[in-house]
Amino acid sequence: MLSARGQGSAGTDATVEPRYLVDIPTAGMMSKGSLAVDLEFYQQGGILGGLAIGVLERLTIGLSYGGTHLIGSDEPVMNKAPGVLVKVRLVDESEDMPAIVIGFDSQGRDGFIDSLDRYAIKSPGFFASTSRNYDLLGSFGFHAGVNYSLERDDGDEDINVFAGVEKSIGSVVSLLAEYNLGLNDSEGKAIGRGRGYLNLGFRWSLGSGLTIGFNIKDMLKNAENDNSGNRTVRLEYSHAF
Repeated sequence: MLSARGQGSAGTDATVEPRYLVDIPTAGMMSKGSLAVDLEFYQQGGILGGLAIGVLERLTIGLSYGGTHLIGSDEPVMNKAPGVLVKVRLVDESEDMPAIVIGFDSQGRDGFIDSLDRYAIKSPGFFASTSRNYDLLGSFGFHAGVNYSLERDDGDEDINVFAGVEKSIGSVVSLLAEYNLGLNDSEGKAIGRGRGYLNLGFRWSLGSGLTIGFNIKDMLKNAENDNSGNRTVRLEYSHAF
């Protein structure tokens, strides 16, 4: 288990397990007695803030809340409700086994759509994730999982699948790529076009538990209202007590 003190969650010198790639949840956990504060800045002046706490070595809980038009002159539009996270690690990573977690996360991404009672990127809902790290010219991590979102008023109730990779570039930088198949976002009134969501990211550990990330999302232009891709910025601060 990595300590939450020190550098951050990117590069070969990372001291914090990544809990997400761009949007998809990994099997990474907070260590017992540690906390993480996250800020994500996204399209339409949106800001999402989150707090995660390592209650036990195998239990992480969290809360998040945000809204769109918080930056700029338009009237702010807040999310319908705070997001809730509960994450339990069933299996630690070893030479023979990947790390495996199960959990629930009600926080979606990129703003809430009232007319469909869902986020632009649906929350994971109930999920299971697995992560495995390899030595390959530095560190190379593979992450995959399944989820069942409770955001189903658009008529698409399918189970979803996701996967992604993380590759260190030196001691303080990591490159990320993930593919959310969007199986639960392609039917009925869903906003997906059936292509899935391909996201790319860059992480840089600045030291003292601080990591900054830059993302380019929906490279396949899956969302009906997305013709240029969505650029986001993520700040993460982790600390152990």
